[in-house]
Amino acid sequence: MQRASRLTRELSLLATEPPPGITCWQNGQLDDLRAQILGGVDTPYEKGIFNLEILVPERYPFEPPKIRFLTPIYHPNIDSAGRICLDVLKLPPKGAWRPSLNISTLLTSIQLLMAEPNPDDPLMADISSEYKYNKQLFLLNAREWTEKYAGQ
Repeated sequence: MQRASRLTRELSLLATEPPPGITCWQNGQLDDLRAQILGGVDTPYEKGIFNLEILVPERYPFEPPKIRFLTPIYHPNIDSAGRICLDVLKLPPKGAWRPSLNISTLLTSIQLLMAEPNPDDPLMADISSEYKYNKQLFLLNAREWTEKYAGQ
């Protein structure tokens, strides 16, 4: 019951006051959500629309939602299956999830991660070293993928 009322409240807030560049909606059931994040200005993801899947567990908010990219993205912290390496998406001690966080906060954190990758905690080692040692090539590849997979 707690999960349903909290999710309803969060979705209502996301609908009326969404964070800039982020939309989120129900995909059938209450625990199956979809989101879109617009690529940030002055990032290689600019003008891209990235779709995400959000699965809300039974124990939410005591357990973080499982979020993954449905749109392919060239990024050191996001793998080819769309899984995201981000501390707030994991439970402690390895992660930083807290029940006080919400879906809006998580999506904003993912948007920030897109703008500022963390090459020191990569899921994709090859993309991470490209980001660290050949940033121009990384930016070129990320822009190409954005045009190919996330272009309108």
